[in-house]
Amino acid sequence: MQFKLTSGAFVDGAPMPAKHTGDGLNVPPPLAWTEPPPGTAGFVLLCDDPDAPAGNWVHWVLYDVPAHVRGLGEDLPKKDVVLGSAKQGRNDFRLVGYDGPTPPPGRPHRYVFTLFAVDAATGLPPGATRREVMKKIEGHVQATARITATYRR
Repeated sequence: MQFKLTSGAFVDGAPMPAKHTGDGLNVPPPLAWTEPPPGTAGFVLLCDDPDAPAGNWVHWVLYDVPAHVRGLGEDLPKKDVVLGSAKQGRNDFRLVGYDGPTPPPGRPHRYVFTLFAVDAATGLPPGATRREVMKKIEGHVQATARITATYRR
């Protein structure tokens, strides 16, 4: 069984529609995933820009997503707690929730959405950083799925 992440807004490696960027409505792209491995207790989702001038730039940190969830809509609010018990962390804009691409003009940047199926909740409060979440899930990752979009200004 393969754990797979997809989006209704773009295919892997294709440009992200402006609607999902800081130049548009700045709403997250819709995401969906396949059945996770047995023993999955929940999910962690990250969105990173590895091409940012200062190094990896974090656009989204979402964790403790319930195990029954199989997707996210573009209507996910920028609140500390969503989907009943999922928590949103601080991105590198120092905000909670998703903040889309706003790269400097020039070459396209990659936006990597990584979904981790984990066997335990993080126990972290809302507002955690990517680093804090990654430390908590160390040794608990059952499967990983990725999808990448590009965007340029």
